[in-house]
Amino acid sequence: MIGWLLEWADAVRDRRRRVKWSASHALGRRGEDLTHRLLEREGLRVVARNYRTPSGTGEIDLIAWEEETLVFVEVKTRQSEEHGAPDRAIDTEKIRRIRRAALHYARRAHVPWQKVRFDTVSIVIGEEPALSHRRDAFSVPGPA
Repeated sequence: MIGWLLEWADAVRDRRRRVKWSASHALGRRGEDLTHRLLEREGLRVVARNYRTPSGTGEIDLIAWEEETLVFVEVKTRQSEEHGAPDRAIDTEKIRRIRRAALHYARRAHVPWQKVRFDTVSIVIGEEPALSHRRDAFSVPGPA
């Protein structure tokens, strides 16, 4: 029952976003909503969305806990796989921005770097959205 209600609320939010925002921005947020639900179904506890450093130089889509591990999740959403899997768009500059935000968040949360993981979720929106969750998708050097 609750799952249906959450999906309905996500759909309503998505419709409102598409009126106010650009199509790509609304699509990205829809992907984050779907990912949030996916992570919860997989047993992760989402604690932050769209986290940005105070300076604005780093960003992370979702942050979650999986037992003792702090998980930073990058979400990539596309309408099709015409140009490859969505997570192929994660380049070195994007990883650099994710690292900045992850370092900042982990320090504030007093989490040692050894207990940090980086996941990706690729979403292809079609008649039924297809989600692919890659755990430990990439490694990021810790603090120097």
